[in-house]
Amino acid sequence: MRQLDLVYEGKAKSVYRSDEPDRLIMRFRDDITAFDGEKKDVLSGKGRFNAEVSAFFFRYLEEHGIPTHYLGLIDQSAMVVRNLEMIPLEVIVRNIAAGSIVRRYPFKEGTLLDPPVIMIDYKSDVLHDPMLNDDLILALNLVTRDELDLIKAIALKVNELLSDYLDARGITLVDFKMEFGRRDGEICLGDEISMDSMRLWDRETGRSLDKDVYRLGKGDVIAAYADVARQILSEPAGGAP
Repeated sequence: MRQLDLVYEGKAKSVYRSDEPDRLIMRFRDDITAFDGEKKDVLSGKGRFNAEVSAFFFRYLEEHGIPTHYLGLIDQSAMVVRNLEMIPLEVIVRNIAAGSIVRRYPFKEGTLLDPPVIMIDYKSDVLHDPMLNDDLILALNLVTRDELDLIKAIALKVNELLSDYLDARGITLVDFKMEFGRRDGEICLGDEISMDSMRLWDRETGRSLDKDVYRLGKGDVIAAYADVARQILSEPAGGAP
């Protein structure tokens, strides 16, 4: 498969057309950003760790009945994906209060959210990703009511699967972001599932294992990404969930 012209370039990924119909190449770059792009760096190896973890989780979710855009890795930092009609929504599932929900609402960091809280933002750098409610989503004609209900159901199922998998490896899934798209009328999970899109804490120590290491200057980012990738890709004692 050959990589052709650039289709889209985000803060840390580039998407290219390929020489196969309806197949795209998603390349994970070593760029890292925070605070709406105000903080930027390039960290060697970051793209590879995110690609490996994303590929693993997409395969894992497919095995458990979640439709995704993933088709396979073509090298250490790039995967082949189905071409989806992406929906401009960022769907965040929160299991524990941390990050922006603590800054914007009267939650204390570390508060367990039971049941998990789903928050949905409009994906727009220009508008700084404003939060939406169901009425706004439907008024903007971004999805139908049935599609919105399905997206929320899939999000909660993905949360359950990932939380159980990570817990077996001593990692707490605090929150994470998902994006969805349509393919032949079917809602599919797209984008990535990586340390850039998840907030992960070591269950014993509470140590950050995600992009917060970079955001908050908590230490060696690549060492943290390498550590969590190793844990995610390894079998836990007693076997996988």
